[in-house]
Amino acid sequence: MELNSKEAGIFVAGHRGLVGSAITRRLEQEGYSNLILRSSKELDLRDQQAVNAFFRDEKPEFVVLAAARVGGILANSRYPVPFLQDNLAIELNVVRAAFESGVSRLLFLGSSCVYPKLAPQPLREESLLSGPLEPTNAWYAVAKIAGIKLCEAYREQYGADFVSAMPTNLYGPRDNFDLETSHVLPALIRKFHEAGSGDTVTLWGTGRPLREFLYIEDLADACLFLLRAPAEAIGEHSANGLINVGVGEDLSIAALAELIRGVVGVDCEIAFDTEKPDGTPRKLMDVSRMTAMGWTAKTGLEEGIRKTYEWYVRNEALAKGAG
Repeated sequence: MELNSKEAGIFVAGHRGLVGSAITRRLEQEGYSNLILRSSKELDLRDQQAVNAFFRDEKPEFVVLAAARVGGILANSRYPVPFLQDNLAIELNVVRAAFESGVSRLLFLGSSCVYPKLAPQPLREESLLSGPLEPTNAWYAVAKIAGIKLCEAYREQYGADFVSAMPTNLYGPRDNFDLETSHVLPALIRKFHEAGSGDTVTLWGTGRPLREFLYIEDLADACLFLLRAPAEAIGEHSANGLINVGVGEDLSIAALAELIRGVVGVDCEIAFDTEKPDGTPRKLMDVSRMTAMGWTAKTGLEEGIRKTYEWYVRNEALAKGAG
């Protein structure tokens, strides 16, 4: 059942993260007045009993599952157990409790890293589980694939209205700018901001991998679109409820670095540490399902980087502590 009433109870799991906070802001801007929000200290989603009690007490009508342990290549390789274990626990507890409490729709947020490393480009939803994953983020990807298949299983066995949205690489205000745990775009914003004239900013790998980036406010818009979409429309374009969300365009990491350097306005050199891994050669999303349903991203990459950098400058101390 699509989201129609502005008074509907909506549980945004992970509302303090990059994704969850953007979705929460968008819902508030649209006048949804019954948002159900809990911090991780107030509700540990890894605790099955606590999650069950929460759903019994609050009885949300809609659930957005944006809570997850996230990070870049370094964090994935350094902490494989929590990346797999915590994300599996969150998904199992929330999806099951949502079904048992009779929610109208659950929107599960995944990631483009669920697709095989060498899947045909652009990445189509049908490529899921068609080949080996990129090893540098396999732990997170396996957990997210499990979440997708769990939602699909509930759709198939019980007819549950559970939808899985797979965003491409995300960025924007309130991103994680910690250099040990952040993704490439916010890390580069911080590196160029801290560089002086004549300094050298070093990137991991060759700079040749191609990446697609979606501004976080555009993702929030896409999530609201999916919450409002009739179940028949979603089923028409995706029988298993899996839908990619992106912009359908990519660029090299080297070109991204040059773009960010220009936005920051620093006269420094760019170097590449080719001893470090590149990760997946290319990750471009096929967004034809969302396009056919009537949604497209609105924010250009340079505009989005500029907005993100402006936020970083205004909130530098907060941003550095985000990781």
